[in-house]
This record gives sequence, structure tokens and C-alpha cells, in this order.
Amino acid sequence: MIEIPSDLNPSLVPLAFLLGNWAGAGVTDFPGAEKANFGQEVSFTHDGRDFIEYRSYTWVLDAEGNKVKPLESESGYWRVDEHRKVEVVMVRDDGVVEVWYGELADKKPQIDLVTDAVARTAASAPYTGGKRLYGYVKGDLMWVGEKQTPEVPLRPYMSAQLKKVVTPEEVADMARNLGDLPDDGIAFFK
Repeated sequence: MIEIPSDLNPSLVPLAFLLGNWAGAGVTDFPGAEKANFGQEVSFTHDGRDFIEYRSYTWVLDAEGNKVKPLESESGYWRVDEHRKVEVVMVRDDGVVEVWYGELADKKPQIDLVTDAVARTAASAPYTGGKRLYGYVKGDLMWVGEKQTPEVPLRPYMSAQLKKVVTPEEVADMARNLGDLPDDGIAFFK
């Protein structure tokens, strides 16, 4: 279920499906880098202004699902206008800053983005642009990223399926609001 916080800036309502903390796993595969499974934690938060703050941390997983080493992290700010056009400013730990533009799909919680501008530090790996698709599917946040370099044409390189993380405070709040359940709690599922 998508909840819209009462203090959310009205311009951000179309992006409300992103809000919260998410965790899950995915796969990364790109020429010149080792193919790997990875874990990911993502947060989309707001403070009442006209943007959503974004943070993502990924790490390589071993065959048993244990953390092996950090993979990459990024942070940024997301906005949407009255025409459902989305803009994102993002910085990554590898020395890349990007401006992304895209739009929300019609009648579904899905965002297609493409880089408009890329700036790199001298220490960063070659990178010329990318595309991303984010979607809210059956309560999960799913995404796929594509990237290109001067040597490699645009191709998928990362994708993940993330589940909403529920904090102890959210569990306590849910427990306080169970008044709509039948007394035995079982009839609710019939």
C-alpha cells in the first residue's frame, strides 16, 4: 500500500511510492568488472520541501549472501513537476555527478530516467551516460540501470528487487491501529 504523508509537499505526491527505507538484492554485470550478486539499502525521505532526498548503498555478496565488500554508494535529490516530468541530481562515490531527466508512466508507479549531463573527476572510471527504470510492483521497488562508456555501448549493468523495511516504531504504530480487525484476528483473512 502506498501511503502519502500529511506533511509531504503536494508537488511530490506522484513520487510518494518511493518514500521509505528499502532493502534487497540484485545482480551487477558489466564488461571489465566482475559479475556479482549485491545487497542494497535505499532510502527516500522528505522534509516538507519540494524534493525527495535519496541515498543508496550497495555491497558485494558471497554465495551464502554475506557482505564481502562495498560496491558503490550514491545520493541525490528527486523532483517532479506538474506534467509528471522527473529530474534527479545524483553524486556517486566513484567521482561521478549526474543530472537525470525522465517521466512518470501514465497510470502506474514507474519512472524512466536518462542522463542529461555527466561530470567526472580525473580519478573516476570512464562513463558517458545511463538509463534507469524504477517501478513499484506488488509492494516491492524494482529497478534496472543501464550505462555506457566510450568503449561499451549502453547496456544493462545492475538490477535489484527491494522490499520495504519496517522500523520498530512503524510496527508499534501498526499495532496501535489494529482496531479494524475482528476480535479473533482470523476472520480478517477469510
